[in-house]
Amino acid sequence: QVHLVESGGGSVQAGGSLRLSCVASDTCSYFNTMGWYRQAPGKEREFVSRIDSYDRTSYVDSVKGRFTISQENAKNTVYLQMNSLKPEDTAMYYCKRTCTWSPEYWGQGTQVTVSS
Repeated sequence: QVHLVESGGGSVQAGGSLRLSCVASDTCSYFNTMGWYRQAPGKEREFVSRIDSYDRTSYVDSVKGRFTISQENAKNTVYLQMNSLKPEDTAMYYCKRTCTWSPEYWGQGTQVTVSS
């Protein structure tokens, strides 16, 4: 069982910044992807960003140019730097890890609230 623990959420005003972190309890020795997803009240969970073992990244259009995903393999940690936050970014943010030959795992989430 792999545990993912997110942190860094909070309440900020529009235009502010937050940095989310997600720490995995172990290392994936195979090709893997770490991703961030979010779910706002009454809405479905949506993809936000991902990064893979080769540091290739992708983003949903709505956050391009504002969010940056990165990882620190030695610490089994992935980050999501969120700048120029908007009220529509308000959601619970979840981390997911996909590792070859292993089940995918989700964290418990960290709340991000952006006020106008």
